[in-house]
Amino acid sequence: MIASPKTAREQAAIPEWLVKVCLALAVANVALCPAAYFASWWIYNPEGLGIPTDFINVWAAGRLVLEGVPAQAYDWDIQKQVEVAKLGQDFTGYFAWHYPPPFLLVASLLAMLPYSVGYAGWVYVSMLPYLAVMRAIVGHNLGILIALAIPTVLMNTYAGQNGFLTAALIGGTIYLIPVRPVLAGICLGLLTYKPQYGLLFPVVLIAAGHWRVFISAAVTAVALALASAVALGFESWLAFFHWMPRFSQAFLTEGKATWWKLQSIFSLVRYFGGSEPLGWAFQWVLTASVAVVLALMWRSRVPYTLKAAALAVGTLLTTPYLFVYDMMVLAIPIGFIVRIGLKSGFRSYELPALGAVVALITCYMFTGIPTGFGATLLVGALILRRAGSWWRHEPAPRAVAVGAAI
Repeated sequence: MIASPKTAREQAAIPEWLVKVCLALAVANVALCPAAYFASWWIYNPEGLGIPTDFINVWAAGRLVLEGVPAQAYDWDIQKQVEVAKLGQDFTGYFAWHYPPPFLLVASLLAMLPYSVGYAGWVYVSMLPYLAVMRAIVGHNLGILIALAIPTVLMNTYAGQNGFLTAALIGGTIYLIPVRPVLAGICLGLLTYKPQYGLLFPVVLIAAGHWRVFISAAVTAVALALASAVALGFESWLAFFHWMPRFSQAFLTEGKATWWKLQSIFSLVRYFGGSEPLGWAFQWVLTASVAVVLALMWRSRVPYTLKAAALAVGTLLTTPYLFVYDMMVLAIPIGFIVRIGLKSGFRSYELPALGAVVALITCYMFTGIPTGFGATLLVGALILRRAGSWWRHEPAPRAVAVGAAI
C-alpha cells in the first residue's frame, strides 16, 4: 500500500538514529525480564523460592478474596502471612494492599492462575493497552518503540506493578476527550483504582466545559464502587477507609517506603532532610500552581496536543505518593511531544532534552537517587516552551475530529 503524503512526510521527519536508539532500548527492556526468569533472577530464585516483589501483594489480596475474606487484604499482618506462605520465605517490611476495593476484583482473577503465569501475564497483558494508546498518541508506529524504550518499562515489569495500566488509562482518557468523550470518561472512571492521579481532571474538564466526560467518569466510578460492594461486601470499603490513615502515616510521615523510592517534590524535600510540614508546603504550592496553569491553559487557544501533554505531566507533579513505576505515565506527554515534532519538526533542544529525561530515569536505576522529579520537570518545561507562543486566555474552539484535535 502506498503511504499518504502526510505519512511519507512524517516518516521522513524521523531521525534514523532515533529509531535505532529506541529499538535498542525497547529490545533490552522487553528481553531482560524473560532472560532473568530463566536465570532465576525474576519471580523465582535459584532455590525455587518466590522473589519478594510488589506483585506478591496483588496475588495475596486476590487469594484472600477467593477465600471469602476480602476485607482482610487491608490488614498488613494477615496480608504478609499469605505472602510469606506463597513465597516460601520471609522478608523485611510489608507489601501492603492499599487500593480501593474494585481493584480486588482484578487481583482475584490473577490469584486464580499459577503464580508465575499471573505475574508475567499481568505485566504483559496490561502492556497491550499501553502500547495501543502510545501508538494512537504519536500517530505513528514509532510510538510503540518509544513506549517500550522508556526505562520505567523494565522497572515496572520486574516489580509486577500496574504502571502500564495507569499510563494506558491516563493516556486513553486524554487522547479520547475531544473525539470520544463518553469513552474518555469511562477510562477516567476506571482510573479511580488510583484516585491520586485523578485530582486535576475535574479542574480541566470544568474549565474546558467537557461535561460529557465528567458525567461519564462519575457514573463509571459510582458503578465500580457499587459493583465491588455487591461482589465483595461493604466490609471491604469499611476496611479500606479504616486502614487508609495507617498507609498515609507509614508512607508520608514515617517514610516506611524510604524517601528515595518516591519521585515527588514532597519526597525530595524529605530525602534531603526537610521536615514533613516543609514537604507539604512545597507539595501544596506546586499542586495549586499546576492546577491554575492547567485551568488557564485548557481555556486558552493552546493546541490540544499541548494541553493533553501538560495534563499528563500535571498528574505526576500533584501527588506526593509517586513511585518510579508510576512514572510510566511520563511516556504519555513524551508521546505528545514526539507527535508535535513529527508534524512540525523538532526544535534543536527537544530530542537532547528527552535523552536527558531517559538518562535521569536510568540514573535512578543505578544510583537510587530520586531523579524522577527532575525528569518530570524537564518534560513539563518542554511543553511550556512549546505552548508559550500560543498562550491566550480566549476560549479554545471545540475540536470535531481527531486530526483537528491533536
